[in-house]
Amino acid sequence: MVTLNAAGRLAGRSCVVTGAASGIGRAVAERFVREGASVVATDLDAEGLRRLAGRFPDAVSTVVGDVAREEDARRMVRAAVERHGRLDVLVANAGVIPLMEITEATAEDWDQVMAVDGRGMFLTCKYAIEAMTAQERPGGSIVCLSSISGEAGQRGQAVYGPAKFVASGLTKHLAVEWADRGIRVNAVAPGTIATERVARLREEPGGTEYLEAIEKLHPMRRLGDPAEVAAAVLFLASDDASFITGAVLPVDGGYLAQ
Repeated sequence: MVTLNAAGRLAGRSCVVTGAASGIGRAVAERFVREGASVVATDLDAEGLRRLAGRFPDAVSTVVGDVAREEDARRMVRAAVERHGRLDVLVANAGVIPLMEITEATAEDWDQVMAVDGRGMFLTCKYAIEAMTAQERPGGSIVCLSSISGEAGQRGQAVYGPAKFVASGLTKHLAVEWADRGIRVNAVAPGTIATERVARLREEPGGTEYLEAIEKLHPMRRLGDPAEVAAAVLFLASDDASFITGAVLPVDGGYLAQ
């Protein structure tokens, strides 16, 4: 586990983190709280959200919902505005990660991934931008979760990878569209990160072999830690990145440098 010291870089900020019940989203929510933020954590996993809020009862409130449903996405953003008076940061993290070749995938698989990873990111960004432009002091920061699969091709990612190209593309277009109104939009592109989902691969046929192979493809020869991704998200969300927008920052142990 990576341990990083807090410096209060988000003190007083109102933040929404989607997909916050586990993995990278939970690590981001935890890091934001330690940096002074008030966090609205959202997910479909009510129990995971309950555990997170139980650890930070004064700083974390929760919304159970599906980012792919328009009313749920709107409700997530509205919760931050109603509870904290404004929205300063959105981390659009919620997503699903199926691993399959195109001959195995069905149209339903495609639709599910695009609904969550594509439509869900679009909706949460849309309502966040509406809130950020309407508030008394307009502006804010959005960080989208892309992937190395949203920057380069990989085997077994014919469904997931294109959805992450959506994340990278949406980031760049929104950055240009809203820069003059004080909204920065950036993304991180993680390599393979040791989340709960990745750990479960070892229980699936061929999963252990897949992970051994994917580790070797990262020049640092290891998987990343969710806290390492959270540190990059924090940087992009904070004033330390005040002149950065439209960037897709790899957090990948050198994978995309090859």
